[in-house]
Amino acid sequence: MGTFHTSCFVQNPADRSKSARVARLLVDTGSQYTWIPSSILERIGVSREKKDVALVMASGEVVTRSVGFAVLRVAKSFTIDEVVFAQPGDLVLLGARTLEG
Repeated sequence: MGTFHTSCFVQNPADRSKSARVARLLVDTGSQYTWIPSSILERIGVSREKKDVALVMASGEVVTRSVGFAVLRVAKSFTIDEVVFAQPGDLVLLGARTLEG
C-alpha cells in the first residue's frame, strides 16, 4: 500500500484570522487524530484543552500529548476537529477523524 502527503491550513476556531499553512502532512487513515506541530498551534493561539492524553504510536509505544481544537482546511473541504500538539520527532499526520469531517 502506498503513502501520500497533502497540505492544509489550520485555523484558530475562536479567531479564524489566525491561521497557518502546514506544508506536508502524511495522510494516515490508521491514526484517529491529526497531529500538527505544537509550534504552529501555539503561534496561532490554539488552546490546549486536554493535557497528558495517552496515545499509542504505530510502534506500540505510549506517549502523552496535549490536544486542542482547530479548523482544518484541505482543498475545498474543512472541518473542526481535535488536534494533537505534536512534539519534535513526531510525524505530522492528517488523521481519520479529520478526513471523515
